[in-house]
Formats: sequence, structure tokens, C-alpha cells
Amino acid sequence: MKKDCTTIGIFDSGIGGITVLKEILDLLPGADFLYLGDSARLPYGTKSPKTIVRYSVQCAQFLVSKGIDMLVVACNTASSHAIPELRERLRIPVVGVVESGSKAAIEAGGSRIGVIGTSSTIKSGSYERVLQELKPGVKVFSKACPLFVSLVEEGWCSDSITEQVARRYLEDIIREGVDTLLLGCTHYPLLKGTIARVMGEGVGIVDSARSTARVVSALVDGGRTPRSDQELTFYLSDLSPTFIRLGELFLGKRMDRIHEVDLCE
Repeated sequence: MKKDCTTIGIFDSGIGGITVLKEILDLLPGADFLYLGDSARLPYGTKSPKTIVRYSVQCAQFLVSKGIDMLVVACNTASSHAIPELRERLRIPVVGVVESGSKAAIEAGGSRIGVIGTSSTIKSGSYERVLQELKPGVKVFSKACPLFVSLVEEGWCSDSITEQVARRYLEDIIREGVDTLLLGCTHYPLLKGTIARVMGEGVGIVDSARSTARVVSALVDGGRTPRSDQELTFYLSDLSPTFIRLGELFLGKRMDRIHEVDLCE
């Protein structure tokens, strides 16, 4: 069921969710967006499930207080642990990257699917559960690739060191003969070229950021007509110059409306 929606709230533990924001902006250039980066408490991937849920609820409540019409959980770790709690608490649609990416991998015809993500996302087994629900019997091969996040945030997306790390991480999945690789972290789309080169021809790469944008677009009636007065506002729990520099690089435009917030108040 479609819903008129003018303001979309997006949160991530840090900068990776900007890849999701960028994809949604491309599809809905007339909607308003509030992006919350919980940069003071990143990474979520090393936290306990209980803490991840608590942080996610705080992020969601902050965005809801700003009047959003839809919430996008642009963090694979939060999507892996907090979606049921958020949907129970909130009266607005909640879209997560795990469900969106899994659906796209199945729709792409994947039968031997590799999943890469942070240690917490992989340990949660969330992708395996959703993929099995969508296509019982599908073969899933998972691998934690924690260094990918640091490499992206260093700006080393096409560096030879990054390719060496990718080859080391992905060798087991390549041996399993996967036909589809699901990028289960919102940082990883920035490494898509390197990852595709390492995986080789014949392996489809599914980008959870793009898949999530398509799901959001399908739920929204308005927002497709560009607006000169579109509002794009950023809230950060730590006003890091590095975050802003990388955020603008990922987004491809200036981040003009930036506010620092304390989510623990």
C-alpha cells in the first residue's frame, strides 16, 4: 500500500548510510530528507545486540520527533537486530537494508548467494534467515569483512591494498562457486568495482543501498518531481570534520545543513 510521504528519515551508525541516501535522492528528488549519523558511538558492528537495539531506538525517536513520515534503517547491523522493535514502537513505515537487499538477491536469480558484512551482521545470521524465508533451500555463504569499512573511510576505495584485502576475504566465497554476492554493509558499495573485479565475471553484485532505495520509492507516491526548495538536513552525534569530508565525497555534493545532537539527553 502506497503512502504519501514528504519527509524521509534515515539513520546509520556513521557515514555508510549516505550511500543509501544518495540512491534514494536519485529516485525521489522532490522529497525532504533528514539524515542522522550516530558518529559518536560508531561502529555498531562491535556492540552487543541489546546495545544496538537501544541505540537504534534512540536514533529513531529523534527522527520521529522531527516529523518524518518514513524511517529508513540504513545500517545493516541495526537492521539485523532492531527492525522488529522499531516496527512495534513506531506508527510509520520502517524500511531496513537487510530485507531489501535479500529480496533483490533472490529476484536476481541467486541460488548460491554470498553475503559479506560486518562481524555483527554476519554473526546475527539475519541475511541467512531472510534469504531462506524468501527462497527455502537457497545456499548462503557468509563472510565478515570488517576491514572494508576502515578502507572506505580512509578513502582507499580503488587502492591496490584494498584489492589485496578483498582477495584475502573473498577467496573462500569464490571457492564456493557463488552466483550472486550481496553487499551487506552500506560502506561496501564504494568498493563495488574492486569487489566485482576480484569476484570475476558471472557473479552478480547486489548493492543493498540501491535495493533499499527501490523499496522506499515503491512505498511513496510523491517526491519524484525535483524541487528547488528540497530540504536535506544532517544531524551528527559527533561533528567530525572527517565525517563531513567523506560524506560530501560519497554524496557528491555539499552537506550544508549540519547540526550536532546529543542522542542521550
